[in-house]
Amino acid sequence: MTDRPASLAQPPAGYADSLPACESLTVEFKSDRARLSDRELVEAIACLANAEGGELWLGVEDDGTPTGLHAEHMQLSGLPGLVAARTSPSLTVSVTSMAIDGVAVAHIAVPKAHGEVATTGGVYLRRRLKADGQPECVAMLPHDRSSRASSFGLMDASAQVVAGATLADLDPLERERLRQSVQQYGGDRVLLELDDEALDGALGLTARQVGGSRLPTLAGLLLVGREQALRDLVPTHEFAFQVLAREAVGFNEFRRFPLLKALDWLETNFRPYNPEREIQVGLFRVPVPKVDMGAFREAVANALVHRDYHRLGAVHVRLDDEGLTISNPGGLVDGVTLANLLTTEPRPRNRALADAMKRVGVVERSGRGVDKIYRGMLRLGRPEPDYRRTDTHNVVLQLATVDADEAFLRLVVSEEGRRGAALPIDSLIALAALRELKRLTTEELALHIQRDPAQARRTLEALLEAGLAQAHGATKGRTYTLAPGIYQADGDKAAYTRQAGFAAIQHEQMVLSYAMQHGRVTRADVITLCRLSPDQAAKLLKRMKEQGRLVQHGERRWASYTVTQGA
Repeated sequence: MTDRPASLAQPPAGYADSLPACESLTVEFKSDRARLSDRELVEAIACLANAEGGELWLGVEDDGTPTGLHAEHMQLSGLPGLVAARTSPSLTVSVTSMAIDGVAVAHIAVPKAHGEVATTGGVYLRRRLKADGQPECVAMLPHDRSSRASSFGLMDASAQVVAGATLADLDPLERERLRQSVQQYGGDRVLLELDDEALDGALGLTARQVGGSRLPTLAGLLLVGREQALRDLVPTHEFAFQVLAREAVGFNEFRRFPLLKALDWLETNFRPYNPEREIQVGLFRVPVPKVDMGAFREAVANALVHRDYHRLGAVHVRLDDEGLTISNPGGLVDGVTLANLLTTEPRPRNRALADAMKRVGVVERSGRGVDKIYRGMLRLGRPEPDYRRTDTHNVVLQLATVDADEAFLRLVVSEEGRRGAALPIDSLIALAALRELKRLTTEELALHIQRDPAQARRTLEALLEAGLAQAHGATKGRTYTLAPGIYQADGDKAAYTRQAGFAAIQHEQMVLSYAMQHGRVTRADVITLCRLSPDQAAKLLKRMKEQGRLVQHGERRWASYTVTQGA
């Protein structure tokens, strides 16, 4: 380090007076009373960078007590250069010296590395939490490095040839199942015209070697491999289906089937636990299952396709009294967070496997499978899919199995029938949020749809134009509720009264306003304006005529109404 002294500053804003309360995955304390060696310091920084990044406090004991910097470390200006010179690829850190409790300490901000960082001595370390919640630095083994690389999209394990695998490990029966799946799920029908070798090549199930021979890839074994080959060559592949009722085990089996067979097996065993009834909506009978099968299939396929195959651990599909939980080893890939699940571009961890499953038709070909899961839940008036238990090691999805809201389902089905198309996912989320929260601002909806407030405003205004929402207030501070008729359909009369006022009074004012603006109003105008049935519109006009507020002109279907003078 250089001899130029660094100025001693008070803690800048944002660092809290203060030290974090304790060590964590992103906070490391290092004592400097005996002068921490450069090697140990650089290793600790690389360890943080290979996890989530964070901050290292030099001159602080493990219990959080600041004891100060060693005399040889009082000059810190050369520390960033030291770290850059002794890491590969070079790591850029920022260093701030400050006084806490009257002693000098150093705060070193460490960025999360996009890849893996080693010391120039060849040491790879990563930070993790032990079972008791305390952090530790451990060696970064080859499978850890491969796992990290795949999470950043730097390598695709599913496209790699599996060591020891041969073409004999691919099962002709599973290849036939794949062709049947293409037909069943509406996949790429070009695949049906290919022979086995061409099919394997087109889907990346095999890779051609230098000598011209072909060997199975991980994607090939997972899709059409023999079960024994999967047990021997892909020991990380396993899945479980569990049913728990009041803590009693109703079903608990682990399997290592290839993926298409796994999906069939899981769906077959899940159906007896997924009762379904039907409701009448207009001319159609609409199914109301405990769990939407489209959402179930997409969620399970996502867990099997996007799991980290470098990590041991099974994909779990568990049904209990709280709902359906689907979890898989491997956290979200880099760039995907809980705050952008709905809007980020697809970033598959196992790209070759994901592409093959899309072409077969098993998963959403647009890569928007999360939308399908949201739609399957919200359409039935159930809560949003819950990913909050997801962490750096596992993706955990919880789907509530509370009773469906039939009135909300009727609303959605009716509106989709009117449009002749499914509601946009943003509109469906907005309707569900309005139903749940009663009143929304654009900023609140923006959080739900994971978009900016401008897009949230456009979504709400579109619902307003469709007669599904009602606006309150001017542009600034404007809020939205479900339209009056929607609350009535939902059966929540108290909420309707609180949020929208008395419907009859509002309808009368709307009719009077329309008649004054356009000179007259007809029953058809009232039906469209107030979203009433023909009978309700007729009764409203009759009541207003009897009150002397409207004057009728003509009879029956040719009748129109004008505002009474002085009304």
